[in-house]
Amino acid sequence: MSTERFTSGWTDKYRLHMVTWNVATAEPPEDVASLLQLNDQPAIDLYVIGLQEVNATPVRFLSDLMAEDSWSHLFMDTLGPKGFVKVTSVRMQGLLLLVFAKMMHLPFIRNIQTTYTRTGIFGYWGNKGAVSVRFSFYGHMMCFLNCHLAAHMHNALQRVDEFEYILETQDFDIFDTPHVLDHKVVFWFGDLNFRIEDHGLHFVRSSINGGRLNLLWSKDQLTMMKKKEPFLQEFDEGPLNFKPTYKFDRKAESYDTSSAKTWLGFNGKKRKPAWTDRILWRIKPKSLPSEEDDDDDEKASTPADDGQEEYPIMVTQNTYTSVMSYGVSDHKPVIGNFTLELRKYFDTQLVDLAPAGEWSADHDALLSYTILEDFMSSTWDWIGLYKVGFKSASDYKTFVWVRENELPEVNEVIEKSVVKDDLPLLSGEYVLGYYSTNLNSIVGLSDNFQILESKRAAMEGLVSKDINGIDK
Repeated sequence: MSTERFTSGWTDKYRLHMVTWNVATAEPPEDVASLLQLNDQPAIDLYVIGLQEVNATPVRFLSDLMAEDSWSHLFMDTLGPKGFVKVTSVRMQGLLLLVFAKMMHLPFIRNIQTTYTRTGIFGYWGNKGAVSVRFSFYGHMMCFLNCHLAAHMHNALQRVDEFEYILETQDFDIFDTPHVLDHKVVFWFGDLNFRIEDHGLHFVRSSINGGRLNLLWSKDQLTMMKKKEPFLQEFDEGPLNFKPTYKFDRKAESYDTSSAKTWLGFNGKKRKPAWTDRILWRIKPKSLPSEEDDDDDEKASTPADDGQEEYPIMVTQNTYTSVMSYGVSDHKPVIGNFTLELRKYFDTQLVDLAPAGEWSADHDALLSYTILEDFMSSTWDWIGLYKVGFKSASDYKTFVWVRENELPEVNEVIEKSVVKDDLPLLSGEYVLGYYSTNLNSIVGLSDNFQILESKRAAMEGLVSKDINGIDK
């Protein structure tokens, strides 16, 4: 499923791994390695993780605003040592969206913006709605939209209306992609809450147990709604060849066995299984020529497709499944693994950085940087010193402002010193990163380099003193 076929001789391939999971206010499991497929080959380049119903009690939510929540910590602690850096995140009450990238891709992920839309409880409390992240990846405009839509069987039309409202109201401060559907690629995912109509509980469960999932597809509400709503038909989805992911007994792989009580006290029906948790994507359609263009041969011969002819992108889904082994929630997580095949608009960093000379905490250090292209740099930009394996742009050991007064000219070499007292005492592998406040991203990285162990480290007892091979 893609915009077009093209040869790969002049394109690059990147792997995107997506997760959507309604965690039902639970604390995270100890291990998410199988969820993230860390040893997958070819190696993954981008992770996009969308969670719903993260614990959002008022006290908990306020504490999470001041520090990373437990789910973010788990993913950062898991992915950081593997060379992935958190690009950005956005949270609205129980909705959380995290984006991670291999460190080498950071300078080519630009114009990062986030936004959110409330739809639950009259639009005031963010228990339902959407959070989104948009950015350009090697020049290709992408948007990721994590949604939690209205619940219950009878609200299928309301879910479609909510999604349409989200698309209409979310906007970004980017002139060429102000709305979600302006982006070249859009991923729509989350607890979309669509159910299975008509079939009774026994038929649904027997179809699942017998491996006859195809008997349920035609009554899946999202599949049915796509036939009625043209704007939904622009979104692709892989086949539902995995068991419905809701509703399960916690810490089990069995569907709901509870006897829920209604408000009158009578026993209610068990929840019917459903594919509530989904991942879909959309490639921006090519623009059709206008009537004025039809009268102008020169204009008509030039495709009005935002560069899709010269800079195409193809999305191929490799995996679309659920991971049944996780039982902390009554939902099972869904993963989608994709290959993005694209021709890069650029492959040069905006800023070139390098350490100068030997670095250790025994003396002040020197670095140089050069602006290679005008990008609305700011005196609020800064250069961070990061230990390789860092988790986010704020996870620096120290930093320096790029310049106090005037901004440098393009190709002007600027030198900055780093005070020795701010440098690590122990040896390690580090990298310099230039952070742009206007682009909300690291736009330049140095090569990895070594900081040497300082003499002060032994004096302060951080390492043993070794004299003639004998520890003293």
